[in-house]
Amino acid sequence: MKIALIAHDRKKELMVKLALAYQPILAKHELFATGTTGLKVAEATGLAVHRFKSGPLGGDQQIGAMISEDQLDLVIFLRDPLAAQPHEPDVTALIRLSDVYEIPLATNIGTAEILLRGLAAGFADFREIVHETDQRPLSF
Repeated sequence: MKIALIAHDRKKELMVKLALAYQPILAKHELFATGTTGLKVAEATGLAVHRFKSGPLGGDQQIGAMISEDQLDLVIFLRDPLAAQPHEPDVTALIRLSDVYEIPLATNIGTAEILLRGLAAGFADFREIVHETDQRPLSF
């Protein structure tokens, strides 16, 4: 599965802790992240992480584009709800796209843990079924 990792500045260290705690699960999947978050996770864990631009410079939109093309299966976006974000419209758009394309999205550590544990238990296998269905030829 393809997983996106995004964290606002005051949540980056928490993302690193999450990635370290769930490294065995994350290692089985393809990881994508916004710039600094991806760098910190990769350095701390040794996991391969495809890094996009930082969020305010378009990284959120790059991940949103992957969602709209059905190229992501799960998003962990540790948001800081107490700090104003200069790119808030991009954040809102990313969340909206996750809803439109029915991509599991965690915006806090509690939900992120549940999604990762569920992923390990096979509770997100429906995403693989969706991909299989998309690749079958249409019959009329």
